[in-house]
Amino acid sequence: MYYGMPDLEGRGVKFAHDLHGEEVDPDTLDRRPTEAAIDEIIAFRDHRFPGLRGSPLAGAEVCQYENSTNGDFLIDFHPTLTNVLLVGGGSGHGFKHGPEVGRYAAARLFGLVGEEPRFSRASKAPSHRREIY
Repeated sequence: MYYGMPDLEGRGVKFAHDLHGEEVDPDTLDRRPTEAAIDEIIAFRDHRFPGLRGSPLAGAEVCQYENSTNGDFLIDFHPTLTNVLLVGGGSGHGFKHGPEVGRYAAARLFGLVGEEPRFSRASKAPSHRREIY
Protein backbone atom coordinates (compact mmCIF):
# COMPACT_ATOMS: atom_id res chain seq x y z
CA MET A 1 0.00 0.00 0.00
CA TYR A 2 1.29 3.42 -0.96
CA TYR A 3 0.29 6.87 0.12
CA GLY A 4 1.31 10.40 -0.67
CA MET A 5 1.04 13.99 0.40
CA PRO A 6 0.72 17.06 -1.79
CA ASP A 7 3.50 19.62 -1.93
CA LEU A 8 3.95 21.02 1.58
CA GLU A 9 6.37 23.85 2.26
CA GLY A 10 7.80 23.67 -1.27
CA ARG A 11 9.47 20.29 -0.84
CA GLY A 12 7.53 18.56 -3.61
CA VAL A 13 5.08 15.69 -3.67
CA LYS A 14 5.72 12.90 -1.17
CA PHE A 15 5.25 9.22 -1.95
CA ALA A 16 5.74 6.42 0.54
CA HIS A 17 5.30 2.68 0.79
CA ASP A 18 3.21 2.01 3.91
CA LEU A 19 4.21 -1.43 5.04
CA HIS A 20 4.62 -2.80 8.55
CA GLY A 21 8.17 -3.97 8.81
CA GLU A 22 10.28 -5.45 11.50
CA GLU A 23 10.51 -3.73 14.87
CA VAL A 24 13.56 -1.49 14.98
CA ASP A 25 15.57 0.46 17.49
CA PRO A 26 15.47 4.09 16.31
CA ASP A 27 18.92 4.67 17.84
CA THR A 28 20.57 2.03 15.64
CA LEU A 29 18.38 1.95 12.51
CA ASP A 30 20.25 2.42 9.23
CA ARG A 31 18.37 5.40 7.84
CA ARG A 32 19.64 5.09 4.28
CA PRO A 33 16.93 3.98 1.82
CA THR A 34 17.77 1.01 -0.37
CA GLU A 35 17.88 1.32 -4.15
CA ALA A 36 15.10 -1.29 -4.31
CA ALA A 37 12.85 0.85 -2.08
CA ILE A 38 13.50 3.93 -4.21
CA ASP A 39 12.80 1.97 -7.40
CA GLU A 40 9.45 0.76 -5.96
CA ILE A 41 8.36 4.30 -5.12
CA ILE A 42 9.36 5.66 -8.53
CA ALA A 43 7.53 2.80 -10.28
CA PHE A 44 4.39 3.56 -8.26
CA ARG A 45 4.68 7.29 -8.94
CA ASP A 46 5.16 6.75 -12.68
CA HIS A 47 2.23 4.33 -12.88
CA ARG A 48 -0.23 6.29 -10.75
CA PHE A 49 0.83 9.82 -11.74
CA PRO A 50 2.18 9.61 -15.30
CA GLY A 51 2.44 13.40 -15.45
CA LEU A 52 5.26 13.17 -12.90
CA ARG A 53 7.20 10.52 -14.83
CA GLY A 54 10.82 11.54 -15.14
CA SER A 55 10.58 14.18 -12.41
CA PRO A 56 13.78 14.55 -10.41
CA LEU A 57 13.96 12.93 -7.01
CA ALA A 58 14.28 15.71 -4.44
CA GLY A 59 15.16 13.38 -1.60
CA ALA A 60 14.69 9.96 -0.09
CA GLU A 61 14.49 9.16 3.60
CA VAL A 62 13.80 6.18 5.78
CA CYS A 63 10.87 7.24 7.90
CA GLN A 64 10.11 4.73 10.59
CA TYR A 65 7.03 5.41 12.61
CA GLU A 66 5.12 4.09 15.52
CA ASN A 67 1.82 2.34 15.12
CA SER A 68 -0.44 0.21 17.23
CA THR A 69 -0.83 -3.47 16.47
CA ASN A 70 -4.25 -2.97 14.89
CA GLY A 71 -3.43 0.33 13.17
CA ASP A 72 -5.79 2.44 15.30
CA PHE A 73 -4.90 5.04 17.90
CA LEU A 74 -3.94 4.20 21.46
CA ILE A 75 -5.54 6.72 23.82
CA ASP A 76 -5.93 5.21 27.26
CA PHE A 77 -4.78 5.59 30.82
CA HIS A 78 -1.63 3.91 32.05
CA PRO A 79 -2.44 0.67 33.90
CA THR A 80 -0.87 1.78 37.20
CA LEU A 81 -0.25 5.54 36.90
CA THR A 82 -3.79 6.91 36.90
CA ASN A 83 -2.66 10.45 36.10
CA VAL A 84 -0.86 9.38 32.88
CA LEU A 85 -2.71 9.15 29.58
CA LEU A 86 -0.95 7.14 26.87
CA VAL A 87 -1.43 8.58 23.38
CA GLY A 88 0.14 6.98 20.32
CA GLY A 89 -0.38 4.81 17.30
CA GLY A 90 -0.98 7.82 15.10
CA SER A 91 1.83 7.91 12.60
CA GLY A 92 0.55 8.77 9.13
CA HIS A 93 -3.08 9.17 10.06
CA GLY A 94 -2.03 10.99 13.23
CA PHE A 95 -0.94 13.90 11.02
CA LYS A 96 -4.47 14.24 9.69
CA HIS A 97 -6.26 13.63 12.98
CA GLY A 98 -3.87 15.37 15.38
CA PRO A 99 -6.18 18.24 16.42
CA GLU A 100 -9.10 15.93 17.20
CA VAL A 101 -6.86 13.41 18.99
CA GLY A 102 -5.64 16.30 21.14
CA ARG A 103 -9.19 17.41 21.93
CA TYR A 104 -10.26 13.86 22.78
CA ALA A 105 -7.14 13.23 24.92
CA ALA A 106 -7.72 16.44 26.87
CA ALA A 107 -11.36 15.53 27.40
CA ARG A 108 -10.33 12.07 28.67
CA LEU A 109 -7.87 13.64 31.10
CA PHE A 110 -10.56 15.91 32.53
CA GLY A 111 -13.22 13.17 32.63
CA LEU A 112 -15.44 14.89 30.07
CA VAL A 113 -15.75 11.84 27.77
CA GLY A 114 -15.74 8.12 28.36
CA GLU A 115 -13.41 5.51 26.97
CA GLU A 116 -13.58 4.74 23.25
CA PRO A 117 -13.07 0.94 23.10
CA ARG A 118 -11.17 1.11 19.78
CA PHE A 119 -8.51 3.30 21.42
CA SER A 120 -8.13 1.24 24.59
CA ARG A 121 -5.07 -0.73 25.64
CA ALA A 122 -7.33 -3.80 25.69
CA SER A 123 -7.95 -3.50 21.94
CA LYS A 124 -4.23 -3.83 21.18
CA ALA A 125 -2.77 -7.31 20.74
CA PRO A 126 0.81 -8.45 21.30
CA SER A 127 1.17 -9.19 17.57
CA HIS A 128 0.31 -7.14 14.48
CA ARG A 129 -3.22 -7.55 13.14
CA ARG A 130 -3.51 -4.32 11.22
CA GLU A 131 -7.14 -3.44 10.55
CA ILE A 132 -6.98 0.33 10.04
CA TYR A 133 -5.24 1.99 7.09
